Amino acid sequence: MVTAGGDIPARGFLFDTNILIAALRGEEAVAQQLAELPPESLFVPAITLGELYFGARKSARSEENLARFERFAADFEILPCNEATARLYASVRNTLRRKGRPIPENDIWIAAIALRHDLILVSRDSHFEHVESLRLEHW
Repeated sequence: MVTAGGDIPARGFLFDTNILIAALRGEEAVAQQLAELPPESLFVPAITLGELYFGARKSARSEENLARFERFAADFEILPCNEATARLYASVRNTLRRKGRPIPENDIWIAAIALRHDLILVSRDSHFEHVESLRLEHW
């Protein structure tokens, strides 16, 4: 796994947990779309990484799933949260609250990271459509 430190490409993609799970399960459509993207445009938020680690740890084949996941995750750059992300998180959460459109906490953080780095969020969750200015693709 690579941790963000360099420049982020103009057209990058940030992957939500459900997309990476689909890829890990061998879903052909997702695997094909990932294969068509340049490796330097693939990003995973630290929050998604935590959700995937949790899923692997709670599974019946924890060690096997952790090893498989770590091999898979090595192809993505991991984006952490920082002060700028926290400010965006607060803004997104407050806007969603005012609209009466709450979404899960982790997804607010994921959206904030996408906004912070101007990345296209790839997810299957329709609630991200309520986040203003978020570029979103559904796979």
